[in-house]
Amino acid sequence: MKQLGFFDVEERLARLSGLGDQLEAFSRTVDFEVFRPDLEKALAYSDGSKGGRPPFDPVLMFKILVIQTLNNLSDERTEYLINDRLSFMRFLGLGLSDRVPDAKTVWLFRERLTQAGAIERLFDRFDATLRNAGYLPMSGQILDATLVAAPKQRNTNTEKADLRAGRIPEDWQDKPSKLSHKDRHARWTLKFTKAKRQDDGTIPSTDLAIPFFGYKSHVSIDRKFRFIRKWKTTDAAASDGARLREGLLDKTNTASTVWADTAYRSKANEDFMDKEGFVSKVHRKKPHLKPMPRHIQRSNAGKSVIRSCVEHVFADQKSQTGLFVRTVGITRATTRIGLANIVYNMRRFIFLERISTTA
Repeated sequence: MKQLGFFDVEERLARLSGLGDQLEAFSRTVDFEVFRPDLEKALAYSDGSKGGRPPFDPVLMFKILVIQTLNNLSDERTEYLINDRLSFMRFLGLGLSDRVPDAKTVWLFRERLTQAGAIERLFDRFDATLRNAGYLPMSGQILDATLVAAPKQRNTNTEKADLRAGRIPEDWQDKPSKLSHKDRHARWTLKFTKAKRQDDGTIPSTDLAIPFFGYKSHVSIDRKFRFIRKWKTTDAAASDGARLREGLLDKTNTASTVWADTAYRSKANEDFMDKEGFVSKVHRKKPHLKPMPRHIQRSNAGKSVIRSCVEHVFADQKSQTGLFVRTVGITRATTRIGLANIVYNMRRFIFLERISTTA
């Protein structure tokens, strides 16, 4: 096998570009330097006067988290693929002879961002970039939530009761290693899905209820450009509707209309939206033990055409990036879901920029 030369690498990279390197589009469209001030503030690295190996560049490390989120990678797999893939190295600005962060370094970087609560500031920083590029939130907003799976916990009924009451089970308190691996914030809930048609052509009268363990991602997107503008992370059992009054509505949207499904329909929410100057287009619920009035059916159907756009956001996150929480605790889950929301907005931004240049 011949010795690898500089032009051989350049030729391979050019071929990757010709085949459509997604990360090259990220480098070309997204200015990652805008994140540097927030990253440096969150990390608070020393000035190096005490010696020691200098830390990796924070923007490079943040770009590693973007790669990890895009491909749903563990820290160990991320380290391996950065060493293995030319496209990853090019995106990070690394050469074949450069030092690559190991899995522990990636974990520590993400952990420092998590403990500093930096993910919200990073999200807001990119949202400001979108606004500066002309993508202002317009035409109203759409709210919804989706379940995000986490590793299932094997707890006794007594332990579950303690966790629901907000207590640490007595058995765990003197076992720090066990406690660190137990997720005390994720919860079980039931995920309802439409019953499938049977072999004889009939459809069961009741929907299917599937047990689900993990967290819930709540988002508000703007109707015009479909960027995520507001978001929140809760356990899977948390009510969707109550989140509407917890900062999920974007007051900067140029239109006051709010679309959402029946989970958000309540007197408290309607009163809150009316007080805050929002116009409710929330689906109406079926009257108890009565048929749905025809005019409400038609109204809900019209709302569904618009409201369904938010489902595309969740479908993109789960099909393209395999949204899943690998970590323990709601603080780390918030970072994971926040990164997924930032990466979704980046991908959406790249798509909109591409179609605007070709139009």
